[in-house]
Order: sequence, then C-alpha cells, then structure tokens
Amino acid sequence: MKAIRVHQIGEPDVMQLEEVAVPQPGPGQALVKIEASGVNFIDIYERTGVYPMPLPFTPGDEGAGVVEAVGPDVETVSPGDRVAYCMVPGTYSQYTLAPSERLVAVPESLSLRQAAAVLLQGTTAHYLTRSTYPLKPGETCLIHAAAGGTGQQLVQAAKIAGATVIGTVSTAEKEAIARQAGADYVIRYTQTDFAEETKKITNGVGVDVVYDSVGQSTFEQSLSVLRPRGMLVLFGHSSGKVPPFDLLRLNRAGSLYVTRPTLGHYLAERDELVWRTTDVFNWLAAGKLSLRIERELPLAEAAEAHRLLSSRKTAGKLLLIP
Repeated sequence: MKAIRVHQIGEPDVMQLEEVAVPQPGPGQALVKIEASGVNFIDIYERTGVYPMPLPFTPGDEGAGVVEAVGPDVETVSPGDRVAYCMVPGTYSQYTLAPSERLVAVPESLSLRQAAAVLLQGTTAHYLTRSTYPLKPGETCLIHAAAGGTGQQLVQAAKIAGATVIGTVSTAEKEAIARQAGADYVIRYTQTDFAEETKKITNGVGVDVVYDSVGQSTFEQSLSVLRPRGMLVLFGHSSGKVPPFDLLRLNRAGSLYVTRPTLGHYLAERDELVWRTTDVFNWLAAGKLSLRIERELPLAEAAEAHRLLSSRKTAGKLLLIP
C-alpha cells in the first residue's frame, strides 16, 4: 500500500510517498481502508516537531473509510462498516490501523468524505462551545480566523448554542464566508483594530469568551476585550507560541481566565467521543451545520496540502484522497 512517511522533522517536503506493507489488526484493532484523510494544523505541528513523534511516522490524525478487517476481541465494529475517527495518527495512507473503541459509525445520510472533513474540526467546535466555555443563549463570543475550517464550525456551533458571534478575518472574501457561516459581526483585522471594534460592538462591556487559534499575534488584544471574569480559550498558535506572561495581569484586568485545551482530553472517554460525534453528525445531517471543502488533493500531494494550510489562505477543509 501507499503511505506518506516522515523520517525527519522539517519542511513539507520531508513527507514522502512510500510503499509499505499493509498492517494486520491485533487485539482490539480494526484495519480501515481510508476514503479520505483530513489535513489539520496538528499534522503540521507533528511534522515540524512542535508535537514530538517517534520517527519514522505516518502523519494524519483524522480519516474516514470502511472497515476491512478486525482483530481479536473487537465487538464495536465489523468488516464493511463505514467509520470515521480522529486523534489517532496514521491516516495519510491507503490503509491504517485504529483502536476499535476510537471508531464511530458514519450515518448513511453522510458521505465518508463529509465525515472526514467535519470530524476533527466539528468535535473541536463542540468541546470548545459545550465544555471548555459552555456558551449560553444571550452571551457574546469573539472567534478569530472565523473563515477557516475550524472557525466556520465554531461560528455555527456558537449560533446553535444561541450566542452572538463576532468573527475576525483578513479579506473581503473571508468576511463573506464568515457571514455565511452565521457570524453576527465580522471585523477585518487588516483594516480595523479588532479590539477597538469589539469594544464598540459590546458597548465597552467586552465579550464573555474569546476562542483564539492564532496565538502570539492576537493574544494581548484578545485579553483586552474580555469582560470581567471572561475567558480566553487559546486552542492553537498558527502565528506562533504565546510567550510567558505575569499571571497577576489576569487579576488586574478583571479576574480573567486563560486556558489552553486540546481535543484529546475532551475525547478521552468513549461516551464523550460518541456524544460529540453524534451531535456533530446530526447537526450536519439536519442542515444546522454546513461544511466547506476547499480542495481534495491526491495523497502524493501532502506537502502541497501543508503549504496551503500554513499560508492561511484557505477558507475551508483540505482533504487527502489515497
């Protein structure tokens, strides 16, 4: 079978398409024939060594396909089942092994490519808006990169929760995408200071929560737009890591909260995994959640997919097709 392999950390071109043996499922495992693999920032963090991985490795933490075979003691899935999963590495390949307990059934109303495109970003939006800071009707949130793949899912999840959404984007095209996703207000940070504009929108009160995947370049201003006892949810760092800062500043600014969550801790238990994926799939099937697939690229073009994602010029999901 064909698989992308990384033998050393570095730039996108360290990812090479290689011929490798089809793995055999062991106890508790299922062999999945991958229909599509989602491309995410976590893949870039692993490729560059921000999140260390044992070398060599196959990237990819999100995929959907059909169960080809199962190992001993597997009761949750059977050969022929349509499944999806995330936060299990190795999806940049034609076949991959996954713990059967991490696989979720894909409803017949959805395609496997839809499932691969929505799973990681959809469950990210779910845990951020339903658990990290559970949004309530009438609350206001600020979402950075609102036209990106995760940003669009966040906007929609926040609107489903009944919140008012302020989104930040860089271009007129992305402003249109964020508005289409449901953002009530959209700020083009390339033309307007987003902190000043957010304060105007909220009449100086500030927002209840900021969902920030950008990191270094937005952190300071994100703190400045929170209401007293508001929360900054830093769940990515596409512009770079946030440097250390004095925690006393949180006290002085209104007893603020800052958290740095990660999806794995919110999908650790199967019950929680099933809850989140069921909600996301149901939202998508019911039309409450829309999905924008930016491009589908062949597996051999994994390096190009990473370059596109790093450029921050995409406005939807990138998929690799084995």
